[in-house]
Amino acid sequence: MAVASQLGGTRLAEAELASSSAAAQCITDTCLSDGPLGRVGLEIEAHCYDPANPHRRPSWKEISDVLAELPALPGGSAVSVEPGGAVELSSPPLDGALPAIDAITSDQDMLRSAFARAGLGLVSLGADPLRPAMRVNPGARYRAMEQFFAASHTGAAGAAMMTSTASIQVNLDAGPKAGWADRVRLAHALGPTMIAIAANSPLLGGQFSGWQSTRQRVWGQLDSARCGPVLTASADDPGTDWARYALKAPVMLVLNPDAVPVAHYVPFTDWADGRMLLGGRRPTVADLDYHLTTLFPPVRPRRWLEIRYLDSVPDDTWPAVVFTLVALLDDPAAADIAAEAVEPVATAWDTAARIGLGDRRLYAAANRCVAAAAERVPANLGEAMQRLVQAVEQGRCPADDFSDQVIGHGIAPTVARLAQGEL
Repeated sequence: MAVASQLGGTRLAEAELASSSAAAQCITDTCLSDGPLGRVGLEIEAHCYDPANPHRRPSWKEISDVLAELPALPGGSAVSVEPGGAVELSSPPLDGALPAIDAITSDQDMLRSAFARAGLGLVSLGADPLRPAMRVNPGARYRAMEQFFAASHTGAAGAAMMTSTASIQVNLDAGPKAGWADRVRLAHALGPTMIAIAANSPLLGGQFSGWQSTRQRVWGQLDSARCGPVLTASADDPGTDWARYALKAPVMLVLNPDAVPVAHYVPFTDWADGRMLLGGRRPTVADLDYHLTTLFPPVRPRRWLEIRYLDSVPDDTWPAVVFTLVALLDDPAAADIAAEAVEPVATAWDTAARIGLGDRRLYAAANRCVAAAAERVPANLGEAMQRLVQAVEQGRCPADDFSDQVIGHGIAPTVARLAQGEL
């Protein structure tokens, strides 16, 4: 029966889509899973540096050699390497924020120790403040993405996004179907406030950018059809919104059999309806699934919800930030408080990235949100949560602390100290 099921899945993936309407139906049928709330998965990226020479980008071989010696991690996280050499931990889904935080914390400790033994360090910043963009991961997908961005006249932003940014991603159950619209709407509305709270990328390529979250600015410079928010004005049907977004988005890559970039603008709907043939054929279900992996909105449906708008932040900060976001989405009373608090700033993405808590409306929303989370925090996260509450009350985010260090000591020395765990 298992073999038959596998063969059935293979045949479905290879089935040609009859039209864009058929593609839309596939998306709406599978984008979210009806079920209870509660599970939390985390993905945390950190830039890899050589503390002895922070201007140097460690090679693919150096990073691969460390990972080859890495034992199974105690929290069960998988390890992967981003195009520019940033290292990512991806935890399994666990029952609640605290188990997820504990699991990935233990895995982070082991990962950092392994890199330290090799003379390397991992630094949690939303953007690389020092080195020029450069790809070290030789994967065919990343090479093709690089070519796509160059052909679409977003080469600089695409390269920066791929090789110079790092984030924390929070994965949450979609929850009961009756609540999907409100839940997805709130996940989007929280974006600007959470960006302001967690902004941690004031520099890029050796210069202050003028933005608290340069990572978010970089994403904003890419095609909004691929990287902008999914929601329509009504936001009453997340499945329909996601299908509309995905079909309008241009095809980035076609598997033929390796990833091949599409050098001209072809919305997926044109491929599905036969107005354009890519790779000499019409798309299959597998092509549609792959297309969805090349879309990077701030909230992405993957049966669960991927919350993708947080900068990578330091170890003493991220557990409180993660707990805050999970509490505001998964606790019904906190969600009601958050929905009211963030309504005035629900679309202030650029303002949040540029001046963060310097905006009085974002400041007010952030203080209400972290206060609501602090009322629900477990004892062993109390200290981290109190630091976050105090920082937000002072109108400060991690970018302010990093900027102070850079102004006082210089970019390279600050990065070197972070890589050695001294800050």
